[in-house]
Amino acid sequence: MKKGKLVIYTGCSGVGKGTIMKELLKNDESIKLSVSCTTRVPRPGEIDGVHYYFVSKDKFNKIIEEDGFLEYATFCDNMYGTPEKAVDELLEKGYNVFLEIEVQGGMQVMKKRPDCVSIFITPPSVEELERRLRGRGTEDEETIKKRMYRALEELTYEKYYKYSVLNDEVDRATQEIIGILKKESE
Repeated sequence: MKKGKLVIYTGCSGVGKGTIMKELLKNDESIKLSVSCTTRVPRPGEIDGVHYYFVSKDKFNKIIEEDGFLEYATFCDNMYGTPEKAVDELLEKGYNVFLEIEVQGGMQVMKKRPDCVSIFITPPSVEELERRLRGRGTEDEETIKKRMYRALEELTYEKYYKYSVLNDEVDRATQEIIGILKKESE
């Protein structure tokens, strides 16, 4: 069996990574999404073990001490990390494993796993990005301002990624990513 590809899938908060990912998972059975650990509180509808593993800061720090993360980072006062063992098991089974992570984590993984495929999702404009963040209705004004400030910083990392995909239309962006996977698997 052919080993799967590790895919770093990132972009700033609100760019539509989750929306595209839903389409990718529906359209390509070879794709699996890595489930990350986080110390943040679940949003409405999020399920532990499906969307994230929601853990305490103490538990998160214990996993760091055990060198159990492929990457980890702090974002807007919350910690996020990718459990390495679970990713490697899926890769060995031939799945293309997507790490839907923020740019700091993406940079860590690229250093650790230089054979990974790196994809950066970009918004059509900064104004559209802010509209999307506000449209979620899940965060207060202070958090939105923090996310927008961080988003502008994160957009400067696009140049470090092998592929850049504009999320101006979900179906088009999804098909572009499927094309990238085919190209990388040849």
